[in-house]
Amino acid sequence: MSHEIEQKALASYLEDHNLKHTRQREAILNVFLSVKGHITGDELQRRVRERHPGIGYTTIYRTMKLLCDAGLATPRHFDDGVTRYEIEHEHHDHLLCVRCGRIVEFECQMIEQAQDRIVARYGFRLLRHRHELYGHCADCQRHTPDASADASDGS
Repeated sequence: MSHEIEQKALASYLEDHNLKHTRQREAILNVFLSVKGHITGDELQRRVRERHPGIGYTTIYRTMKLLCDAGLATPRHFDDGVTRYEIEHEHHDHLLCVRCGRIVEFECQMIEQAQDRIVARYGFRLLRHRHELYGHCADCQRHTPDASADASDGS
């Protein structure tokens, strides 16, 4: 799959910030862009090293920070303390299964409109927001009859 737009965006960012354009950075970008959904740094490192064994841990993590700074990646910090990265795209919210770790992205215009009304009511200028819902996915509920009893006190 061609990632020409993202490669050009990275090249432009590197040039604007007087940073080197390297094959390692391009390789990491291509592996990252092939991911569907969210990926941890460790999983990304494993995938990069499968294709490019010479690229080290530090290079991968520094490049991910650079991709975030360039607006090509977004770090996500959920309740488990593990940073995950996703390709920067339109706003969306998340459902997170606290059992198996499944992450579902969703969009809901009704929620967005309600947030806009709340912001206006209190005179805020919204800069950003996160909407994360934690619970048990359908599979975990089916395989564990007492899944509802596991609900933490996070209400």
